[in-house]
Amino acid sequence: MSVRIIIERAGPLCTIQDHGREGLLAHGISASGPMDRAAHRLAGALAGAAGEAGVELTRAGIALRVEQGRLRIGWAGGAFTVAINGEGQVWPGGATLAAGDRLSVTPGPRGNYGYLRFGPMLDLPMVMGSLSTSTRARLGGVEGRALAAGDVLGFVGEERAALSPSPIALQEGPIRFVWGLHAENFAADVRQRFVEATFRVTPMMDRMGVRLADEAGVFAGASILSLVSDPILPGDIQILGDGTPIVLMRDHQPTGGYPRIGTVISADLDRFAQMRAGDPVAFEPVSVEHAHRLLRSSLS
Repeated sequence: MSVRIIIERAGPLCTIQDHGREGLLAHGISASGPMDRAAHRLAGALAGAAGEAGVELTRAGIALRVEQGRLRIGWAGGAFTVAINGEGQVWPGGATLAAGDRLSVTPGPRGNYGYLRFGPMLDLPMVMGSLSTSTRARLGGVEGRALAAGDVLGFVGEERAALSPSPIALQEGPIRFVWGLHAENFAADVRQRFVEATFRVTPMMDRMGVRLADEAGVFAGASILSLVSDPILPGDIQILGDGTPIVLMRDHQPTGGYPRIGTVISADLDRFAQMRAGDPVAFEPVSVEHAHRLLRSSLS
């Protein structure tokens, strides 16, 4: 029997995401993919997911109903409130739903992004090697757009055995970064103040980037000039002409003409993505070698 779910409610920017489409920046297309990759993987393990794609939901959550068949769903990321047919469930976690069952995810105390992964594979067309939605490029997912009430998602294939992995350990402390290509464009005292100051996450955030409030005025007096555009990476800390720092995220533009003082390391980018507006942010420099060791450890 085929399996289908219908979206009954979708918060802003709920999208389909998988591993992303790497290697296409030369064509002006960023990789996309989950904002919190570790949470995406955890939800997949809890679902026994046969495929890589799932739903990335934002703080407002989502509600869906199983229209036909049965499937297992796993959820993780941040700290949301989840219920099946009105009965509260543990987050992160997973369950098998049958036709007529409703799942609802509503805001919780922590995080910006949650993930729903499914046992069978989403029946959606592959675009440039990925199902990930890029709303900027109008690629992937459901017609290259965010999910909306009334969307029907179908599934194919068999589920795998669900796992019971350990929840993601909450980390604290500064966000670690490596000095960037343009770090020397900033005076030594500015670089020093950058690693000593505390910034603040602003409400101006999306999958493209997160603006920070420079309350200590680290970059207020800096003479920052536009540069010849060159390639951008997720995690790049770009300083705009008015001194505003922006951390670029998964749907970043392919190139940028403002200097990047550093790049948030991959091992900390998930944690940064889950920081809410008003949260304080401090930065700590590490070597490239140390960043590589942390990345290998996070993937093991």
